Amino acid sequence: MSDEVTWLDGNAAAGPLTRFFATDATQMIVTCDACCAESRLAQLHLYGSNHGIILRCAKCSSVVLRAVERDNVLCLDARGAARLDLCSE
Repeated sequence: MSDEVTWLDGNAAAGPLTRFFATDATQMIVTCDACCAESRLAQLHLYGSNHGIILRCAKCSSVVLRAVERDNVLCLDARGAARLDLCSE
């Protein structure tokens, strides 16, 4: 038996991740990295402009998610989220 770890490229994650991203995002549970508050994405505070959107934690006002579209590519920055959880209800 070998101790060598076998890896696959990111394409192998397409199936499971499609379920995560092809859903109503407002129902996603977001954990703020700054204060650890958990809330539905719909409860975050949205600040938007022509340049994109910023979602802030309702408890501490830290930036949790940023999204901007440029050149027909949607860019999502989730550095302020400790976790994103999809609830199957």
